Amino acid sequence: MNKFVIVTDSSTDLPNDVAVSLNLEVLPLKFIFGEDVFPNYLDNRSMEPKAFYDRIRQGELPTTSQINVSDYEEALSPILESGKDVLILAFSSALSGTYNSARIAKEELEKKYPKRKIALVDTKAASLGEGLIVYLAAQEASKGKSLEEVFKYVETIKLNVAHWFTVNDISHLKRGGRISGVAAFVAKAININPVLHVDNEGRLISRMKVVGRKKAVMSLFHKMKETYDPSLSKTVFISHGDDLEQALHLKEMIEKELDATVEIVNFVGPVIGAHSGPGTIALFFLATSR
Repeated sequence: MNKFVIVTDSSTDLPNDVAVSLNLEVLPLKFIFGEDVFPNYLDNRSMEPKAFYDRIRQGELPTTSQINVSDYEEALSPILESGKDVLILAFSSALSGTYNSARIAKEELEKKYPKRKIALVDTKAASLGEGLIVYLAAQEASKGKSLEEVFKYVETIKLNVAHWFTVNDISHLKRGGRISGVAAFVAKAININPVLHVDNEGRLISRMKVVGRKKAVMSLFHKMKETYDPSLSKTVFISHGDDLEQALHLKEMIEKELDATVEIVNFVGPVIGAHSGPGTIALFFLATSR
């Protein structure tokens, strides 16, 4: 039995049953419609993903809120009290203040529990990219690896976890400050779908502009063909902003042509989806580099 617990956050976008089977402690970020604040639990008890995306389609504009220091202290204290150590795998520090909250909580709790170990990783990842790192870390832990061994493994592979995605409506990226208003207007006028990725600093970077939805999704597949490294892992994840049809089409292409298994196809959760919007398709795999 492991003497440490893997603690992560809901921006992993893992299915709840997977998180439970991996014995993860998952802290919820929050999403907000107007004055209504909803914790982003992986079991979708606050709101079903389809209902979330329907509200955006109807014109509502959600915002999000990070995990704060007291949330971490409240979740970690009972674990440390029980005599177990903690490995925190956190949402990219370039996209959220959640990592910084974890860092401050770690420093405070180390004073309170000097005999316990608390390791913290900035995954520099998001959505099922973060989820893939957490998933692989939990598999290593299940083999009986120590906290130090799993920490080292995560630090070794995290920058090999490629994130490639395309969005259906560019206005959500514009609202989040990812692209300019002029670029968004032109893109919508001529049906340009941006293809983006998460870089080594954990930032969202636009990499190319593709005309048409089908070509944009195909470009994700081509990026995987160029950089995929099955020697690291053959596990692939796909997330989508309420477009299961396109997600399954991408899955079919990958499994037909590449030595890879798409283990999870899941919704982009509301915390990420608030910034990417309905129709997002995202692909995550182990690559020679991000």
